[in-house]
Amino acid sequence: MRRASSFTSSVLSRTLSTVHDGGAVNIHPRLLQVALFCSSRINNSNSCHRWFSPLLESFSKSSDQVVFLGLAGVAASVATAASVYAKEPPPEEIMPKEVVLYQYEACPFCNKVKAFLDYYNLPYKVVEVNPISKKEIKWSDYKKVPILMVDGQQLVDSSAIINQLGEKILPEKTKTSVSDEDEETKWRRWVDSHLVHVLSPNIYRNTSEALESFDYITSNGNFSFTEKITVKYAGAAAMYFVSKNLKKKYNITDERAALYEAAETWVDALNGRNFLGGSRPNLADLAVFGVLRPIRYLRSGRDMVKHTRIGEWYSRMEKVVGESSRIKA
Repeated sequence: MRRASSFTSSVLSRTLSTVHDGGAVNIHPRLLQVALFCSSRINNSNSCHRWFSPLLESFSKSSDQVVFLGLAGVAASVATAASVYAKEPPPEEIMPKEVVLYQYEACPFCNKVKAFLDYYNLPYKVVEVNPISKKEIKWSDYKKVPILMVDGQQLVDSSAIINQLGEKILPEKTKTSVSDEDEETKWRRWVDSHLVHVLSPNIYRNTSEALESFDYITSNGNFSFTEKITVKYAGAAAMYFVSKNLKKKYNITDERAALYEAAETWVDALNGRNFLGGSRPNLADLAVFGVLRPIRYLRSGRDMVKHTRIGEWYSRMEKVVGESSRIKA
């Protein structure tokens, strides 16, 4: 315990002594390795990056390395009562026999995949990956999450996972009109290229919100006792500073205003419909819902619902996605 406290104190000291250089925050690489939940390159891979990746050491030097989301939040409490919106389980004969998701509980891309699996009522097992040792995915050459194993086949990258699994279980999608498909694709891309980028600056907006986020990460992630202490406090401190870099990178001047604008943009896209897909959610609805689900009951998510019109749509999505289809491993 003393060692953990000593290490945490040392890491926090490095954080608090971080200097501002030309408006940018240069975080010590080791501190980033402790703190960061996800990172991606500018080409916007839909995966949570390896924790403690050596690539992070070039963060303050390389313009193409983006420190991405340290998303945390309380998973949404879903409605269990009967709903006017029905799920869309695929025919039993084309249901996969075994689905296993390797994930971080608070990862937005993992939650995007889970929203798809839950809505289509596909039973799946979850393997929570330890973000430090990553021993649960040592077998894979791909060192990011989500990884979805479907009847022995490895699928990676959240959008690609949904596309490939959709081809297997949603043959009716081929009958969708071109205009509807274009709208769905456009908004799925918007989720990955815009919506996800406004989340980290909001959940790490100040020290109390950063601690709230990391409290969830450490409570629900696969950490040892010592790792929980270190990651919670050092991580919250580091990400508070890193979020300032993210604001600059994505030209965000007001975190909450950017979040509210994104929420209103989505509601405008609905154009009075219950869902973007009309009477039922489509893949864009599931993508937005999945990405927002980890933050919904954090302060940022509560503020978003309070100050925008997204709440009614989100409540409908909670009801229609319903209970998780995960199987206890």
